Amino acid sequence: MSEGLNLCSSAKMQPIRDLIGKVATTNTTVLLRGESGVGKEVVARAIHKASPRAHRQFLKVNCAALPGELLESELFGHEKGAFTGAYRQKPGKFEAADQGTLLLDEIGEMPLRLQAKLLHVLQDGEFSRVGGEKIIGTDVRLIASTNRDLETAMRAHQFREDLYYRLNVIEIRIPPLRERREEIPVLVDHFLTRFNSQYGRKIEVPADTMRVFIEYHWPGNIRELENAVKRVVVLGTHRTVHHEIAISLKDISRQASRDAERVAIKEALDRVHWNRVKAARLLQIRYKALLYKMVQCGLVRPDEKQGVAEPASPTGGIAS
Repeated sequence: MSEGLNLCSSAKMQPIRDLIGKVATTNTTVLLRGESGVGKEVVARAIHKASPRAHRQFLKVNCAALPGELLESELFGHEKGAFTGAYRQKPGKFEAADQGTLLLDEIGEMPLRLQAKLLHVLQDGEFSRVGGEKIIGTDVRLIASTNRDLETAMRAHQFREDLYYRLNVIEIRIPPLRERREEIPVLVDHFLTRFNSQYGRKIEVPADTMRVFIEYHWPGNIRELENAVKRVVVLGTHRTVHHEIAISLKDISRQASRDAERVAIKEALDRVHWNRVKAARLLQIRYKALLYKMVQCGLVRPDEKQGVAEPASPTGGIAS
């Protein structure tokens, strides 16, 4: 997703651009947070590009993509014979990115044992390869990214507190695309140019589809938008994507309607102290319809949650 993509200058992203300018010239660690697909790697590359390390390597390791043993080897390298299949010595990313920048994506998925080794590297600037004893010094600017709630992970003893504070010197939270809708036309044009060139096409996105793109909530963020534009170019039509998004928008509308209905019913019940007969009259719906909607909305009296049944009134409702 990050290929050739620059940070947009929307109002939501301007504080992030300002922060990038401030931290880029330092060696401090940065923790990028945000939903999957929001462009965390784009921000990491922007930090690297604006830093004195720009002429050196920018490397990325996805901590969720490899099991623990392979991830350790990927990061720190290994010596010949360190494990089954280690037929030769192999340097890791910390060596390859020396004097450059290393992005550890999905840092929250790193096993605890490796978290301890990473903490040692951050504290002392040195490590040893898997199966080796030689101490290797490293000068790497580390950026970590996650879409996970690391605070919850710490409470569950799944993420080291000391590593969290080492990584979280500077935190940059990247808002989801649905909060940066003004960027969507720019992003669509960027992806159209790339994929038209890649597939030898001259596809355009019509105005009605662009409106749908702007209105859509994009749960997969920029990555989902990129894939949608790619399908438009590959298939040579916007209709399939248009239909998929239109269906999703209907789902969103239905959910919003259900949420609003639940709030209205709850407020009516609270007003009449959960007398369902009176609530039905207040809402101007039939008593059975109210009961059905209460079940749909998961609305239960507080005393019923504790298993205390409420006596029925002679009218078939609940006694006040």
